[in-house]
Amino acid sequence: MNHSRQRDTERPRARGTERSQARRAELIAIGRKLFADTSYDALSMDDIARQAHVAKGLIYYYFDSKRGYYLAIVEDSVAELVARAAGGLELPPVERVHRTIDGYLRYAEHNQAAYRTIIAGGVGFDAEVQAIRDGVREVIVETIADGAYGRGGVGPLPRIALLGWLHGVEGATLDWIGHRALSRDVMRELLVKMLGGTLRAVEEIDPSYTAPPDARRDG
Repeated sequence: MNHSRQRDTERPRARGTERSQARRAELIAIGRKLFADTSYDALSMDDIARQAHVAKGLIYYYFDSKRGYYLAIVEDSVAELVARAAGGLELPPVERVHRTIDGYLRYAEHNQAAYRTIIAGGVGFDAEVQAIRDGVREVIVETIADGAYGRGGVGPLPRIALLGWLHGVEGATLDWIGHRALSRDVMRELLVKMLGGTLRAVEEIDPSYTAPPDARRDG
């Protein structure tokens, strides 16, 4: 009897937790679109509540503040992007690089609001937001380095070169999802060839970082 009563009291709590998680996820999805289309400073909590069709107190309940809401949106978006772009560890190195770039583009293509929020949205210079963005960049750079050189931890030269390439990827991808003048296949091929040029430049400066054979063909 006691066990049955305990299960009965736990079920509503579990359902409430599921509803809360679903509601929080819904607010994050709404926030992705809002912050992708409007700057952080231009959106007040009243604006957010009105466009989300919820009471302002509900947003405070889940996220404490506008900044907390924005950080939750960025962190959620980043986690999804990293999962999409940094997978495929079972693949051969060169295939892993191609999969990483393809996964990155697929994420941007199908989650445009989230991608814009990660790359272009913001609160001016905010150390915590910047740390989140830098974190995802480091993961992607390490993933590419591991595919190109067989190890994620590389020296300053290839790291800075790959980081520069990635910043170019970010700008090109923002333009791509805004205009869609190229197919995803062509866009992926372009970014792969740009990467090949970066890897060859690194090798020319420091021959200990040998560019993969595909990077030579991509020239």
